[in-house]
Amino acid sequence: MGKSRSGRGPRRVLTPSLDRHIRGRVRVFAAVVAVVCFGGLLVRLFALQILDPDNYADRAAGQQLRDTTLPAARGEIISADGVVLATSKTCWTIRASPRELDDALVEPAARALSEILELDYDATLEKLSRRSSNDCLLRRRVDADMANAVRTWCAENGARGIQVLQDTKRVYPEGDFMGCLLGFTDVDNQGLWGLELAYDEPLTGQNGVILTAKNAWGYDMPTHYSTLQEAVPGSSLTLTIRDDIQHYLESALCAAVEEHNVASRAVGIVMDVNTGAVLAMSTKPDYDPNNPRVIVDETVRAQVNALTGEERSAALQTAQQAQWRNKAISDLYEPGSVFKLITCSAALDTGAVTRNTTFVCAGKIGVAGTTFRCANGHIHGSETVAQGLAVSCNPCFIQIGARLGKENFCKYFEAFGLRTATGIDLPGEIKRSEYYTADRMGPVELASCSFGQSSKVSYLQMITAVCAVVNGGKLMQPYVVQTITDADGQVTYQAQPTVKAQVIKEETSAVMRELMEGVVTSGTGKNAAVAGYRVGGKSGTSQKLDSENERARIASFVAVAPIENPQIAVLVCLDEPHSWTTSGGALSGPVCAEVLQKSLPRLGIEPSYTGEEQKKYFTTVPDVTGWRAAAAGQKLAEYSLTADVLGEGERVQSQYPAAGTSVRKNSAIQLDTTGTLDPAADE
Repeated sequence: MGKSRSGRGPRRVLTPSLDRHIRGRVRVFAAVVAVVCFGGLLVRLFALQILDPDNYADRAAGQQLRDTTLPAARGEIISADGVVLATSKTCWTIRASPRELDDALVEPAARALSEILELDYDATLEKLSRRSSNDCLLRRRVDADMANAVRTWCAENGARGIQVLQDTKRVYPEGDFMGCLLGFTDVDNQGLWGLELAYDEPLTGQNGVILTAKNAWGYDMPTHYSTLQEAVPGSSLTLTIRDDIQHYLESALCAAVEEHNVASRAVGIVMDVNTGAVLAMSTKPDYDPNNPRVIVDETVRAQVNALTGEERSAALQTAQQAQWRNKAISDLYEPGSVFKLITCSAALDTGAVTRNTTFVCAGKIGVAGTTFRCANGHIHGSETVAQGLAVSCNPCFIQIGARLGKENFCKYFEAFGLRTATGIDLPGEIKRSEYYTADRMGPVELASCSFGQSSKVSYLQMITAVCAVVNGGKLMQPYVVQTITDADGQVTYQAQPTVKAQVIKEETSAVMRELMEGVVTSGTGKNAAVAGYRVGGKSGTSQKLDSENERARIASFVAVAPIENPQIAVLVCLDEPHSWTTSGGALSGPVCAEVLQKSLPRLGIEPSYTGEEQKKYFTTVPDVTGWRAAAAGQKLAEYSLTADVLGEGERVQSQYPAAGTSVRKNSAIQLDTTGTLDPAADE
């Protein structure tokens, strides 16, 4: 064969059979490619449309819609007498979308907003200069004036991308009041402490939302493309706490803390003895829930501020945790002689003693080689159980405890609810107390426990047990929330008094009421007496056995009134007072008396004065009409009264109250020298 003209060698000739073979292979390859591609596409379509149909719909909505949250107002907290203790106030949060802000307005906006919102200019400029950012926070919770100023500047300068969003913040109208009970919330209005934490779920409302359509460039479209879903406020709590009684308690505690230099805070609780409802509860000093992170104790605050770095941060956190702690439910203490009410009740209830059983106090008593002394070196001699309780005799109660026996002692200790938490509807209650069980209790331990040492209980446990002593023997479940009401005004929860146990017989309780009255009328509780009311009580001065200071004491008193028909109990404990004495009767008794004197009339319990009390506390208004004003004032002073002179006339034309009226001593009598006073209008 010859060469081709091109010189490239012989040409390859395809036979029909080989051509058909290649075409077949191509068809197979094409079919495989088609199956793989379209099969994968079908699988993907199946996944998108059947298995996950909402994914791309949500992504599309995210690109086409802007949702703005409308925060729901947190429910109110209201006292039993109708005072708002915690509420939500409208405020505004300022945010920005830098990508929507014109380039020429970045610097002017940073300057204007930093001035209006009181922000650092450089930091604000840096935020607004992030041109790809779609959202940044400028400032939370500004007032109406700031919000309006931002709106005005944006309107005048045509600035887009600055958002003034409605928000809410928690406020406590009473200020530094009920801090340890109410607690507080964080910046997102979630409960962090106290009732705010315990009832966070019902207090939290349901946020609303505004859906606004966006165009292809990501800017908001006109308002007729918006959809509004209203926010639903949270439910409100109505407490068993009374605002007036809480004020009386806090005022009296604050005065006692200052007067007696109380080093480790004071605790006070007022309880309805028949229901377990807490009418007041306070730990002083505490804090202002509007500014919970500010250390109230000036000495502690100065110590924290003197530190730097991590050391300061740790000290600040420790100080804050300490002032937030509700000592009334979170701490244990040695109840001291107040506990003698429990020992006495148990001994009477079992028949181990009667009120007239006699014991001898020689000033000290030996138990298994250990000597116990009577407080302050007293030698009471022969005394009945009633007399031993009135004078708070330790040797007497050591002997009562021995007759009761360790098995019965431990049985009643548990029955009075002193082993476990009360279950009150507040966070932070300590779970269990410190006590001896019968198998671990020897004669010495029984002796010390009988008069209130060697065991530690919570303050709430103690007053709950005392209520059982006087209310007929019923151990009640303590609680602080009376009702929960939703945003529509429907009551979704109503507390009911709950009897946890019948601890002692009603007859035993009746005897205990009489013995407790004797403590106030003729024993260590005389400072708790309240004119016009029969009061029962018990003093306590306990040694803090776990303190490095051997002289550290807790001065306490519990008072119940009216003791013939008990309605309320008041427990006051001053932890480590530094005063002329550490006696609970001398320091805490008057605090209880003050709270009772102010609270009982507010509860509709009117005083009934004895003849002696009437003479001691009251006087009769003399007739001074027609007298010269100066002489009338002198005459009133003779009756322990003061003059409130109206006008500048020479003589008294009329007076109020009228002559012959019985009034409290030191009352002011209005003397009108103008002739315009109409006493009848005030009657």
